[in-house]
Amino acid sequence: MATQTEPALLVRASGMLPWRIRGGKLQFAVVHRPRYDDWSWPKGKLERGEEWAVAAARETLEETGLRVRLGLPLPTSWYGLGERDGRPQLKQVRYWAGTVTGGSGDLEHEIDQVEWLPAAKARSRLTYRRDREQLDAAVDAHAADQLDTWTLLVVRHAHAVGRKAWKGADPQRPLTPVGQRRADRLVELFDAYDPAHLVTSPSVRCADTLAPYAAASGRKLVDRRGLSEEGYAEGPTKLAARLAKVLGRGEGTALCTHGPVLPEILTALARHTPKGRESSMLSRLAKSNLDKGEVLAVHLAGTGAKATVLHLERHRPPS
Repeated sequence: MATQTEPALLVRASGMLPWRIRGGKLQFAVVHRPRYDDWSWPKGKLERGEEWAVAAARETLEETGLRVRLGLPLPTSWYGLGERDGRPQLKQVRYWAGTVTGGSGDLEHEIDQVEWLPAAKARSRLTYRRDREQLDAAVDAHAADQLDTWTLLVVRHAHAVGRKAWKGADPQRPLTPVGQRRADRLVELFDAYDPAHLVTSPSVRCADTLAPYAAASGRKLVDRRGLSEEGYAEGPTKLAARLAKVLGRGEGTALCTHGPVLPEILTALARHTPKGRESSMLSRLAKSNLDKGEVLAVHLAGTGAKATVLHLERHRPPS
């Protein structure tokens, strides 16, 4: 028998609110599960070692046949599942808004219907009250022009051979086997955010951190000296110009650079962030830096000088 002091079993899952505009109206995709005869959002449990964001994209593809790019994070849902082996179960589901980028639309066995509905109809169709919290947050974001976002993935290169152990030129230092494994694992994470542009320092350790995703996605890997330690040491002008170009374009971008360069980028992004949690987090990270192999997902609305940071997600490598 479970006791009051015995911790609950945590069941982790991720989900998505696919959205679109049709005829000037905001619509969402809801799914029907015949096993439970309910209407909800595409979602499912994390696989062993899987990241939340990766699971959200994977489960949406598996359930709806749609490839969906992760956008703005939405409220997390918590609810009980009864007991298992005499212990209570608590389910945690993290959600994102998502934009459909492709896919066949073929349904898998757990889902027999997918319907695109206006927000009000989706709200009434949803079986569970808890699912309406994510819908309401997405509707509010749309009303504030903050649902249609783009994501800047700020990447610190994965673990590389140490400076003292390397006899060649510093820009040629390669990733260690641990670093290469991290670069390979990042393919799924990048795929969930679907960046259109891949920009890196020309140093081998940075380029090789993005290379597996570039190969998997078929997207061009562009190197810029201003993102290297050597280029930055010559002066921050090129770095500022590169970041300004990224913000001006306003399209999903993965940008890989070095620890000494990152504080300048994070400080610049903080200037595009309203005071609050995200602003404090950027300022703190500018001092403490990202981990090697970490990806900071920066969700922004707008472009150029009007680009505004709305939310941050840290994707840190396993310790």
